[in-house]
Amino acid sequence: MHDLVVAGGGPVGLAAALHADRAGLSVVVREPRSGPIDKACGEGLMPGAVAELAALGVHPEGRDLAGIRYLDGSGGRQATARFARGPGRGVRRTVLHDALAQQVAAAGIDRDPRPVAAVVDAGDHLLVDGEPTRHLIAADGLHSPVRRLVGLDAPVSGRRRFGLRCHVQQAPWTSYVEVHWSPRAEAYVTPVADDLVGVAVLAEAGSRFEDLLDDFPLLQERLTGARTRVLGAGPLRQRARARTAGRVLLVGDAGGYVDALTGEGLALGLAQARVAVGCLADGRPDRYDRLARRLGLRHELLTHALLRGTALGPVRQRLVPAAARLPWLFDTAVNQLARPVGRPA
Repeated sequence: MHDLVVAGGGPVGLAAALHADRAGLSVVVREPRSGPIDKACGEGLMPGAVAELAALGVHPEGRDLAGIRYLDGSGGRQATARFARGPGRGVRRTVLHDALAQQVAAAGIDRDPRPVAAVVDAGDHLLVDGEPTRHLIAADGLHSPVRRLVGLDAPVSGRRRFGLRCHVQQAPWTSYVEVHWSPRAEAYVTPVADDLVGVAVLAEAGSRFEDLLDDFPLLQERLTGARTRVLGAGPLRQRARARTAGRVLLVGDAGGYVDALTGEGLALGLAQARVAVGCLADGRPDRYDRLARRLGLRHELLTHALLRGTALGPVRQRLVPAAARLPWLFDTAVNQLARPVGRPA
């Protein structure tokens, strides 16, 4: 019997497996996809995420990020906030996945190519597809099959957006994550290599990537290189009734997601993986739901507030000018999100 099965072999699932191995737990990762797993995401790691990875001995190649810069669609107004506790990092999703996978392989952690299809609570253990394990961590993403299997899916109301991303073959022109705002979308520009820039756009359902880029003339002018195909993800808004069901714990996007607007999702998922394994190692899985909610509180409050506010056209138009007029407030908000999650400030 394993102590732990991790459903999902993305970055958060692999981090959970590494934490479990270091805690002396026997663990297996269940992931049917092979090779580095790509995903439509902004690919910018906040300093908190960089710190979580470094604690696991994972240092993916990429580009240092000095901070966050907001620009209006034309680039006429902008606001800049530097990270106060060291740089973030722009990293291709496949490079990040490969770096974590190498650590998992070096640790000798078992990998199983089967998806999790059935979970039965047997009292003092679980049966995962008929095989016994003491606990299950679900790190299987936005549309988590395990979340549905154990009855933790919850209905979603309100604004639900989609993400679209491509890469552009050219040298980055900035060391910041640039967030370009238009009346209907945001474009996130992240340097991820010396010759590669990632461009991710968040918008409502049914939007085409090329049409959305027309909203950003300054960005269009700067994007001179060849573009890769566009990947999509969403709807981003997901809810879970709770993050635990007995011996099953939900981490990362599987435990619910608001929106990618603030860019803290991976840092939060990595912190949840660390805390979830800590609860299991202490024999207190019941503590995880409360601790996970505490970890994500500031992120969820700010994301909900920004998402509600920016649904209104006048607010979207005034956001960048307001950030430019109040640079101390913008700097404070960015660095609250950038600091390590669930660790001393």
